[in-house]
Amino acid sequence: MKTTASQPPRGDWMRYWTNVPAQRIRELAHCLSEKFQVEDLEIPQSGLALVPLTDAAMGETYYLGEIPIAKAHVRLTDPRGGTTEGAAIVMDDRTSLIRALAILDAITAAAWPGHDASLELLREGKQIVEATSADRKKLLAATRVDFALLAAQEDDDE
Repeated sequence: MKTTASQPPRGDWMRYWTNVPAQRIRELAHCLSEKFQVEDLEIPQSGLALVPLTDAAMGETYYLGEIPIAKAHVRLTDPRGGTTEGAAIVMDDRTSLIRALAILDAITAAAWPGHDASLELLREGKQIVEATSADRKKLLAATRVDFALLAAQEDDDE
């Protein structure tokens, strides 16, 4: 499926959808999935993943900690026998949410009936992500230190 100006790249979909309230994602996926047969290709599951980091000096790998992660993979079949697949892997531990995200991924990628509603949720999530990013940039700018002024002050002390 091609990306249009009003549709973000597929690689960003999970990031945007996960910024929308989970209940809205679940409700939409439930409503849309009633029109199709949904088969779990991989049972939705959640757990913890270790976050590895390789030391640049010694080249040794160590683990920073654990993060919650969930994944799902589904196949949808329409009444005429057409199929599409969707998957989701996110830093979350809610299996019902991850399955709903995989369903939305499949329907949106195939542009099947109802994908307009999932695109609307994508747009909402994108606006939330952009607003959060703008707020972070403002905070960063407010805390920026100009060290050139410090050097000028040291010269005055001599």
